Amino acid sequence: MKQDSFKPEHKGQMELYLRWLARYEQEPGEQSPVGIILCTGKNTEQIELLELGSAGIHVAEYLTVLPPPAILRQKLHGAIETARIRLEARTVQSARPE
Repeated sequence: MKQDSFKPEHKGQMELYLRWLARYEQEPGEQSPVGIILCTGKNTEQIELLELGSAGIHVAEYLTVLPPPAILRQKLHGAIETARIRLEARTVQSARPE
C-alpha cells in the first residue's frame, strides 16, 4: 500500500516482488502471481500506457477521507450498475450456442 498517488516506479518494484514469488514460492501448476498496488490516486492513462495488466499488476485507489453521503451513494449506485452490466454480458455470452 502506497501513501501517495501511483508513480511509474511502483511498477518496477511490484515486478521485482512478483518475479521473486514466481521463482521461490510458486508451486508447480499454480498460475502466475498477481500484484495489487493500493494508492491514494491514479492516472488511468498512465496506467494504460505502462500496460500493467499484461504484467499481472493492478492499481486500486483507496480513500483517505470519506466523501459526503450523496457522492458515496452516487459511486455505490454506479458500481452496482457496472456490475449488473458485466453480469448481463456474461450471461448473454454464456447463453450463445457454440
